[in-house]
Amino acid sequence: MQIETPQIVDYTALATKIKEWGRELGFQAVGIADINLHDAEERLLDWLARDFHGEMDYMAKHGVKRSRPAELIPGTLRVISVRMDYYPPTVKDGWKVIEDGSRAFISRYALGRDYHKVLRKRLEKLAQKIRIEVGGFSYRVFTDSAPVMEVELAYKARLGWRGKHTLLLSRDHGSWFFLGELYTDLPLPIDEPESEHCGTCMACIQVCPTQAIIAPYKLDARRCISI
Repeated sequence: MQIETPQIVDYTALATKIKEWGRELGFQAVGIADINLHDAEERLLDWLARDFHGEMDYMAKHGVKRSRPAELIPGTLRVISVRMDYYPPTVKDGWKVIEDGSRAFISRYALGRDYHKVLRKRLEKLAQKIRIEVGGFSYRVFTDSAPVMEVELAYKARLGWRGKHTLLLSRDHGSWFFLGELYTDLPLPIDEPESEHCGTCMACIQVCPTQAIIAPYKLDARRCISI
């Protein structure tokens, strides 16, 4: 009887390949995070307790599955987080259109194909490349399709830092990007979070038209025009 020898995987080398494959597939940044979201969970529960989520009942619907990836998808050890930029190279007369009450200005993110489908397709291709490399493994792809703390995971994966307006920020692309995730049971080496770069700047708080950013890193969604 022939016994198949388990495949030995160099996870450090695999992580490097995953990032290369991700860039080849059209992601501008790829990182790997662990699933320890304890601090983020405390902030989430406090935010919900203060009713800052307003009418977004789905934020509380799934309990702590949002902050505990292994409860959402059993067996999850790591999250591969990806960033896909969408800011167009040129925006002709954008502010003129916005200031003209008789004309409509389409949000930049809505100009192309449905980003949910684009990210999901690319993440599935990334998963297949991993499967070819290591054989069988468990994974699940997400693009706004489940209770996932995508900003916190992207921060832990070194895709950017969290600004005082609570969004993820990149030094080279602001917040003009989409995020997607691949939950996996592979014990990949994790990335170190990027340091915070907001400093003493309070611009986002000062210019918020509805004063929804009530303090640094605190957003009252009930005051938002849309979210």
